[in-house]
Amino acid sequence: MTGKPRILVVDDEPLIVKMLTKHFEAEGFTVLVARDGYDALTKARAESPDLILLDVILPKLNGYEVCTMLKQDTRYQRIPIVMLTAKGKEKDQQLGKDCGADIYLTKPFRIEPLLEQIRSLLGTPNPSNGTALP
Repeated sequence: MTGKPRILVVDDEPLIVKMLTKHFEAEGFTVLVARDGYDALTKARAESPDLILLDVILPKLNGYEVCTMLKQDTRYQRIPIVMLTAKGKEKDQQLGKDCGADIYLTKPFRIEPLLEQIRSLLGTPNPSNGTALP
């Protein structure tokens, strides 16, 4: 990976997008944003981000559909997908695994554990101590 890692944040809640963007940019990531499932597919295909943070409950296409389509396409299946959603039932988490999500997290969430998961998936150093997470 050359340059700043790029994260595609897919969520239709403006406050969540704003908060995530602020934290990710402070950590040295470039943030791309999509507000619905169709836009997520379009941006993922056009931009090939390094990681996708994907809500499940979205207009046009839901997160499970987006994840399935990307993971079935050999051009994009290497992109780690972190589902971040309010849908926390066991059956929802299983759907996330079945469609290919690398990590399934539920809202509400804490930013530091999310950042640690993202750094681990990307193999990027933790800016506070300069070392990559194991």
